[in-house]
Amino acid sequence: MQQARVVVIGGGIVGCNILYHLAKAGWTDIVLLERKRLTAGSTWHAAAGFHALNPDPNVCRLQAYTAELYDELEHETDQHIGLHRVGGVLTTSDAERWRVIKAEQARLEVLGIDARLVTPDEVKALCPIMETGDLRGGLYDPREGHLDPYGATIALAKAAKAMGARIVEGCKVESLSQQRDDSWTIETDGESWRAEHVVNAAGLWAREVGAMAGISLPLVAFEHHYLISERIETVANLKEEICVVADPDAGIYMRQEGDGALFGVYEKNPHEWARNGTPWDYAETDLLPNRLDHLESGLIGGFERFPSVAEAGIKRIVNGPFTFTPDGNPLVGPVKGAANYWVACGCMAGFSQGGGMGRTLAEWMVEGETSLDVRAMDVARFGDFANQSYVSRRAREFYEQRFGFGAPNDPPVSARPLKTTPLYSQHQQAGAIFAGVHAVETPMVFASRDFEEKPAFGRSNAFDHIRKECLATRDSAGVLDISGYAKYLVSGPDAEAFLDRVLACRLPKPGRTRLAPILSASGRLLGDLLVAQFEPGQFMLTGSGSMQDIHMRWFEAQRGNFEISLENATDTLAGIAISGPDATSMLQGIADCDVGAIPFMGCTPCVAAMAPARILRVSLTGERGYEVYCPPHYMNSLYAALLSQTCAANARPIGIYALLSLRIEKGHGIWTREFAQDYTPEMAQLMPFVDLQKEGFIGHAAITGRRDSTAPRTLSQFIVQTDDVDALGHEPIRLNGRLVGFTTSGAYGHRIEASVAMGYLDSEIEETEGFTIDILGTGYAARRSTEPAYDPAGARLRIE
Repeated sequence: MQQARVVVIGGGIVGCNILYHLAKAGWTDIVLLERKRLTAGSTWHAAAGFHALNPDPNVCRLQAYTAELYDELEHETDQHIGLHRVGGVLTTSDAERWRVIKAEQARLEVLGIDARLVTPDEVKALCPIMETGDLRGGLYDPREGHLDPYGATIALAKAAKAMGARIVEGCKVESLSQQRDDSWTIETDGESWRAEHVVNAAGLWAREVGAMAGISLPLVAFEHHYLISERIETVANLKEEICVVADPDAGIYMRQEGDGALFGVYEKNPHEWARNGTPWDYAETDLLPNRLDHLESGLIGGFERFPSVAEAGIKRIVNGPFTFTPDGNPLVGPVKGAANYWVACGCMAGFSQGGGMGRTLAEWMVEGETSLDVRAMDVARFGDFANQSYVSRRAREFYEQRFGFGAPNDPPVSARPLKTTPLYSQHQQAGAIFAGVHAVETPMVFASRDFEEKPAFGRSNAFDHIRKECLATRDSAGVLDISGYAKYLVSGPDAEAFLDRVLACRLPKPGRTRLAPILSASGRLLGDLLVAQFEPGQFMLTGSGSMQDIHMRWFEAQRGNFEISLENATDTLAGIAISGPDATSMLQGIADCDVGAIPFMGCTPCVAAMAPARILRVSLTGERGYEVYCPPHYMNSLYAALLSQTCAANARPIGIYALLSLRIEKGHGIWTREFAQDYTPEMAQLMPFVDLQKEGFIGHAAITGRRDSTAPRTLSQFIVQTDDVDALGHEPIRLNGRLVGFTTSGAYGHRIEASVAMGYLDSEIEETEGFTIDILGTGYAARRSTEPAYDPAGARLRIE
């Protein structure tokens, strides 16, 4: 039996990137097993363009890293990779899209990515065969381009082998089995292997390799076409190669190919391929029959934008399968419940993302954590709900909207409704507008049953409805369905010892709650939870619902020999949050305990409306408030009883939009916005909740080691003088024209009647005036607030 520290399965652009980056990190006892030969699968027939643009900022950074890697790779190996760094431009003729493109340029500036806005005339100079008369402009990135997929893959393999890695071609993996010491036995059609780690980078066969370990991966393959034109005289006579063009108006991309053009289409109603399993005999030279009838609308729009392509005619049609995930980003990281099993798959843009995926996984395996927040690629971002039917529907919608600019209030519509809370029907009757949050139908705002919110990057037509919810919370009470919050129950003889290790705070005493940061070994944030101890040794932790699988994976990894009971109770406990001056009297009317006696940050078990409940006196809104949790089958009667109280006459249900407005006025950060793995507690102003006197928690050594240093940036709140827009996140914050920070989120504060933004500001900045924040292409004056904009003394939280 052959031995290796790591076995990488799959020899495409992703697998070879994994091998290269592991070797570069110093792990050289590694081997890659390829079923046929390198590039067989999706890699060989890829259009092989690369770019930085992605909705997630850290995926942008990783894609920019991938683009930079190609120069280093060609120099390192002397392997020709057919690198054409010709630049790329994203164009539009639509006024709203142009605003978004201008915002994208500002975001890329924050990320350190060099891109600039260009006029229609400049677009024409970059791409002479493009019709630009109706364009608003474009976003030009000089680092974009394309390359030879075979040459790039071989160069990575060559570099990895030079550092000691091994590659075995013609070696089909047939089974995987985990041993008692968590190592893996890999049976192939040739010899057997034993490895400490297995990496599934099997591309089109990733589902099959996952199934060998009992793992279901949320992947689906779709056919994808691109066309190569005959000779175009204008192109043939150019002295310089034309740039790569992405035209979201038509849903196409274009680049030069020899004396012609390569023309790719993301069509409506794409064709799913091999839903029931990728054939093992799919070969490295196989292509699929073309379906040009499906491409008609995309081709028409593309030929209007590039008429010379239509005039030249089509020389070749390429139709090959690629794998997609529900949100279009790849699957990377360790798999919960399968020690030392890693994935790097679901990548539909391997030449943009492969290098970043390789770097990320190598860091994760070697260092134990990644240098960037990679939640947008984390395999654990999807829950068990992501079955094959869900994946097919959601991935289809992503494919069709590949070049779309989804507004923040324009969530995906496919595969919905899937999971609903007990109050879903009541919310429908009350006119709720829903979004799927981790597949849970969550009210965003309440209007009327015939109301339709229109997608917008600025303030939407739901603005007045949000205002009513915020003011009702201020003047009476707002009731929010929080059933989708993550809930974890921890008990057992070692519950306190376990939590003392994984939480950076001092644990609360029985009957109390505490904010509880989770830190990595390097002292960066992995989560922000609330921990409550209802009875001695009985703990409940609550947090972001979208993080539940990521956090459960972390908890399980730290479990060791602790004797504990650990349960993800997200689906077995429903919840509501009620806040406002009438909250106490409303809740007292249905509770058997003395609600008014619960201290701020206190908790107690209680019977409420005959339901066994857990009540916490906490609030994210800045008003006195409570969270009430009970088994789902009691929630309808509890909710009805609560709203039937005489004192509830002016109370109303509220949605997430109102919560986001209320919390930002108070300066409260939330996960994925102000709190993320990119930040430390020092940066995020969370050090008051970190107990440095408590030794032994994960991250303690890192934080104490930097006690005397200053965080590079710290979280701040801003009042922004806008008109009909609010910050979205990652907009530049400038002081006298100089970039000094970036936003994390924004909303209109209806209680203070001003737009509020939060963001990270360079720590040496002391000024409070003179700031501007760029929002959708316009700079707005902003003032830094040194205390919470709403109720800075916190009197409203303690109002009786």
